[in-house]
Amino acid sequence: MKIKLLIASLLFTGLVYGQKEQKFNGVDMNLGTLSRLSDAKTRSISPENFTGEKGKGGMADPTKHAGQPNVANAHHASRELGVGWKVNPFITIKPGETFTMAEINESGVIQHIWMTPTGNWNHTIFRIYWDGESTPSVESPVGPFFGMAWNRFAPLNSLAMTVNPGSAFNSYWKMPFRKSCKITMENISADPMNLYYQIDYALTEVDANEGYFHAQYRRSNPTTGALHTIIDGIKGKGQYVGTYLGVGVNNIGWWGEGEIKFFMDGDKDYATIVGTGLEDYFCGSYNFENKATRQYQEYSTAYAGLHQVIRPDGLYESQQRFGMYRWHIMDPVRFEGDLKVTIQDLGWRSEGRYLPQKSDMISVAFWYQSEPHQKFPNLPVKNDLEVN
Repeated sequence: MKIKLLIASLLFTGLVYGQKEQKFNGVDMNLGTLSRLSDAKTRSISPENFTGEKGKGGMADPTKHAGQPNVANAHHASRELGVGWKVNPFITIKPGETFTMAEINESGVIQHIWMTPTGNWNHTIFRIYWDGESTPSVESPVGPFFGMAWNRFAPLNSLAMTVNPGSAFNSYWKMPFRKSCKITMENISADPMNLYYQIDYALTEVDANEGYFHAQYRRSNPTTGALHTIIDGIKGKGQYVGTYLGVGVNNIGWWGEGEIKFFMDGDKDYATIVGTGLEDYFCGSYNFENKATRQYQEYSTAYAGLHQVIRPDGLYESQQRFGMYRWHIMDPVRFEGDLKVTIQDLGWRSEGRYLPQKSDMISVAFWYQSEPHQKFPNLPVKNDLEVN
């Protein structure tokens, strides 16, 4: 018997070590994979290297001006240093202009985006197109995309997004593409805006089971029937991975009794997933209240946060505004054919009754899915994107 067990053990060991280890494509980075070598090539696009090509960074010439190749926006500051120094660290987007931040025509994965946009963050539209598609898979004013719907800075510290002093927007969402990637920024304001940015990516093979990253902005100002639709009309197979929600409150009481609902794969009147309250969905509880101070308590964690509370100052900041996020990194909401997500807008009224509210709700939904995707609804017009 012992001999048979020994032979079986040796055979099993041989099968394990005889298997060819799956090739690592240089993506899915964490502490456990940092030591793994791959054939992926690291590239980065910025105003100092618009194409991300190898050996083509820092070539701007401070002696050249608008209309010439390798123009330098910081030519005055760098005039005594010459080529190779900090000559062109930003670009300027004129009113009504759309600037192509990146255009990549290979297979790869965006692993990090950093930027510091100036001006009105709700009048600067961020878009991403995958594999030559004609309509964007990501479309949102840049502020709400990074959790800053109210055009005010607030620290945000999470795994998927960080917003750091003074206005440094960072995305760590994994964004794979098989043929091409195009990223644009449109300035719909009346003033020019400066943009410092860097897009870090890997040129590598993309597995067949990888979905495409999507993000969509919506606003209800005010909500209709005490309901805000976070996303609707998603068709295809995928998984929902995150929600940003900004709430502008118009009543004077507690405002977060509404439940979130996920209608998936044919759900009609009743959803498959129903939360228990707004603050519960964002991984808080009991009004986000600090019992010691009797105030809202901001928090910003790896997966969820109430990172922004705008408090009335007795003058110009006359209304309360809130910003919160919930990343489904460890618990994605998977769907096979369709998905709709809504959240109720409820507070309290007399006699212990719910109050259907008319709040200002701004959301960005984040998900992965197979392409093609359904065309997004048109963004609100400029005045309806502005926050007041």
